[in-house]
Amino acid sequence: MLRTVSRLPLFKVIAALQLALLARRHLGALTPTERRRAAHLVRRARHLTPAERHELIDIASKLEPRAFAGAVADRMSPVPLPRRVTGRGSQSKTARSR
Repeated sequence: MLRTVSRLPLFKVIAALQLALLARRHLGALTPTERRRAAHLVRRARHLTPAERHELIDIASKLEPRAFAGAVADRMSPVPLPRRVTGRGSQSKTARSR
């Protein structure tokens, strides 16, 4: 695996790490119990009961998928994106670089 990473251009490695950090921030919204339960439900995704599907949707909604998608788009875009896409208010450039 190290060979694969070493052959990637540095900007792609940095982008992958930024995405991982964004995902970690959103996963932090879940309790450890919710993370374990979500992992269990995702593993069984093809054989879920309707109640389990609703439970998975409830857990996923806590991750704020729209905000995550907006943050990813904002992070990867070479130009500033409109606030309606990113879901953020007006912030300084230093806050954007986090």
